[in-house]
Amino acid sequence: MPFEIRDVLELSTEQRQILQLSREFAAKEIRPRAREVDDAQTESPLDLWAKAAEIGLASFMIPAQYGGGGITDMLTQVLVQEELCHGDIAIGNLLTSSGFFADPILELGTDEQKQRWLSPLCGDTPPLTALAVTEPGHGSDAAGIRTRAVRTGTGADEHYVLNGQKAWISNAPYAQRFVVFATVDPSLGAKGVTAFVVERDTPGLTVGKPMRKMGQRAIVNAEVFLEDVRVPVADRLGDEGQGFFGLMRTFDASRILIAASCAGLCRAALDYATDYARDRVQFGVPIIKHQAVAFRLADMAVRTDAAHLFAVRAARLFDRGERVTAEAAMAKLVGSENAMANTWSAVQTLGGWGYSQEYLVEKWMRDAKLEEIEEGTSDIQRLVVSRSLAKADGPGQRADR
Repeated sequence: MPFEIRDVLELSTEQRQILQLSREFAAKEIRPRAREVDDAQTESPLDLWAKAAEIGLASFMIPAQYGGGGITDMLTQVLVQEELCHGDIAIGNLLTSSGFFADPILELGTDEQKQRWLSPLCGDTPPLTALAVTEPGHGSDAAGIRTRAVRTGTGADEHYVLNGQKAWISNAPYAQRFVVFATVDPSLGAKGVTAFVVERDTPGLTVGKPMRKMGQRAIVNAEVFLEDVRVPVADRLGDEGQGFFGLMRTFDASRILIAASCAGLCRAALDYATDYARDRVQFGVPIIKHQAVAFRLADMAVRTDAAHLFAVRAARLFDRGERVTAEAAMAKLVGSENAMANTWSAVQTLGGWGYSQEYLVEKWMRDAKLEEIEEGTSDIQRLVVSRSLAKADGPGQRADR
């Protein structure tokens, strides 16, 4: 019997419908493919991407006016993400990756830009897209971006020339469009960071070889090189220097969704370990009857609930329009570290079989590690939270918490 989180949320009929759709897709389509996709190493399951797109799971988070599902509240996105990642976190993250490309466009773009770049994401055969922020020398330090954007030309020929290198870009080998963050002036720090949409076939943009990774192989990463890439002024998102603001807002959203992914993985590991412990007999009884195993499973259940509740709390504050930088960081920190702990505990519960590729728990432990690193490491999340404590409206200091 799978572990059930007993929510106190009052969900609408629409929310329950998309959660049921997500749950069924995760069980029937995602989980059976998890091992095969992991073994493929550097190939994304594009057929699963197409199936998800056909039933709206790849674009449900895009506003309805651009052809999406119109389910834009963060709470529902969190619940859907958790269900998909209960099937498999790597595949689940791939299927909702359009949201990462869409967020800065929704935050900074004009109505015309939103229509032009978001509508194609909502068809039956949407393109894969990518967000290009990280650089070889700059990961969590987004204000230190060194990719340059130089404005040149006049009149109808006015454009930017981009030069630089991006690293660890998810979906890069398949992406047809990139949101690229560059700086118009490195001396300005965060105030120079500007966002652009760049088409895959733009001369000067090249993508490196797929990177071989420890886990989460459903999403293929690669370097992106920009050499004298010409980008029309019309393809800039927002004004010069607004990119960092849009990126931070994107990080708030993406960290909440990563927390939700981790909650799904926590629950998957708990379900798997519990089922095994009920069936595995040692010293004459199922091992779930042994206190050492039972207590380990109890800790996994607590961590699963905690990951879920932190993500839900951050999502509800986000939907209220509040600034949630600290809460998003907390949710990602708790979710990612709990996912790492739960997958370790699942491997430990299965013993030698947990170390074997006969079971999925060793894969999930490898997958979990990424969530402690991407979108800001655990150290960065602690830095974000600690800085917020000095503010009058920091965590624990608001009257309505």
